[in-house]
Parts: sequence; C-alpha cells; structure tokens
Amino acid sequence: MPAPVAFGIAMRNFTRFPEMPDAGALIDYGVRMEELGFESLWVWDHILLGTDPNFPIIDSLSLLTAVAARTKTIKVGTGVLVLPLRNPVILAKQLSSLDLISNGRLILGAAVGWYKREFDAVGIPYERRGRIMDRNLDILKRLWTEDSVTGEWDELNLRNAVMFPKPVQKPHPPILVGGYVDVVLKRAATKGDGWLTYFYTPEGYTEAWAKITAYAEEAGRDPAALYSLNQLPIYIGPREVGMAKMSEWLNAEWDLSKGSLSTFDSAIVGTPAECAEQIARHIETGVKKIVFVPWRYEKEQIDLLAHEVLPLLRR
Repeated sequence: MPAPVAFGIAMRNFTRFPEMPDAGALIDYGVRMEELGFESLWVWDHILLGTDPNFPIIDSLSLLTAVAARTKTIKVGTGVLVLPLRNPVILAKQLSSLDLISNGRLILGAAVGWYKREFDAVGIPYERRGRIMDRNLDILKRLWTEDSVTGEWDELNLRNAVMFPKPVQKPHPPILVGGYVDVVLKRAATKGDGWLTYFYTPEGYTEAWAKITAYAEEAGRDPAALYSLNQLPIYIGPREVGMAKMSEWLNAEWDLSKGSLSTFDSAIVGTPAECAEQIARHIETGVKKIVFVPWRYEKEQIDLLAHEVLPLLRR
C-alpha cells in the first residue's frame, strides 16, 4: 500500500473578466482551508494573462505571504511560479523571506512558462526560457545554501554575494518542477526535488512518472525521495448534474497544454463515495500530494470535500 497521500487545495487568485479577485476574501479563504485540515494551499501565477478579455490575477507571492502571516500550519505553494520571468537574486530573497514568515511552510512549484507576450513585456527572451530556468534554479539554490556566491550568469555578476537570513527549511524549500515534455521531466528528476502537474488521469500520471523514475535512477538519485503532485478538478454531487457543470466550467476558464497528458477527463465527479473511489485510483499510483480544484471554488463544494469525501479516504 502506498504511503498516505497529502491533500491540498487550490486558491482562486485569478478570475474571469469582468470579475476581479478579492484580496481580503482570498486571505480569509486561506485561513479557512487551514481550519478545514488541508495540508497545503496553492496559488496560480502570471504577471500578465490575456488581452480581451483578460484574466485578472493577484500576485502569487504577495498573496502567499499574507496567508502565511495569518496561518500556522498549512503549507503554501506556487502551482506554478513562472521562474524565468523573475530576477533570481531578488526572487531568492523574496522566497527565503516567505519561508521565514511561514516558519518553513513554503513549497516552490516552478516552470518555464508559455505565454510569449508576458516574456516580451518583462524583457526576457522567450526562446531561451529553458536555459534561463536552469540558470535561475542554480542561483536560487546557491544563494540559499552557500555563505558567499561568486559567479557570472549572462548579465548577472555575483561577486561575493552574501544573502542572509537563509530559509528555515534545509537545505532549502522543496522545488517542484512543472511541465510535461521529456526535457522538463528530466529537469524535475535531476535538478528539482520532484514534479507537479495538473489534470492528469492515473494512467497519464503513471506514464510520466515512469520517465521521471528512469531519469532519476540514471542520475544516481532515489526516485522514492522525490515529491510528486497532481492537481485535480472536483465536483461533489450527482454525476448526471455534475458532469455538465464541470464540463462547462473547465472549458470556459481553463486551458490544456497542447502535447501534454492533461485532460478534462481527469475531473473527479460524483457522490462523496464515488469521488473517494475515483481519488483512490490516483492514490494507487503512488502520487504524494493531490491538490483539489473545487468546482468554481464554491464554499459548499469545499465543505463537502473536507467533511464527506476526505474522511472516507483517511479511513
């Protein structure tokens, strides 16, 4: 039997225009998720997203910092941070500070990104984003673990760069690499602490994890020591009603990466018992964290998940 899985929940820090995110309500939501017993809370990340209509979004790290200051136990994660868009030296300071504010509850999910307009606006070469991702990971880890860092990376010239205080977590907060192509799976297996994905069926997850396992073993790493996380949409209620509602919502507000194994067929839909049965199939894959994306983030759906579905799985 696989080790017990940890259950997290997503936060709606982006909305569909013309609705705007409510910062105070989102912070209260984070506090409530801790009260309901979720192990972790996850935000989405973009700086700019969409044109007409746009998708309003609150900055992921600012929001997690506010939630961390109001909570005690729930872990806070980015699912995922678009890493190449950030100056890695400034980001190392921001993230170490967030880990200190949360007293060691930060999980960094990071990926290369896909929205070229966003890269152009920030002045980061879109075509080099994979190499910049590797560079930034290297700089983050070195600043977090070394007393003094000297080196030149592109336009970045670190001369005896000293960054203190260090993060609470040692050697550093867990870094989960998001993505689906083979080069990304290899990055997760060899340069990260694990992998996170979204909307993968048990079969899709198993296929991708097998590749990660092979890459890790080839690099001399223990795959069992790596984190793994799958984000799954969920609707709790009669399937004949829920399937239509879930399909409408997913097609209206979500995109799937072309070429990935992400699919709306991963959605968990049904009565509490049916949902628990579907989630159990994911647990059997060995995934270590499941992060739920409740239908429209409705309070009723979240309460049903916390009080009627998860207790069935914890037994």
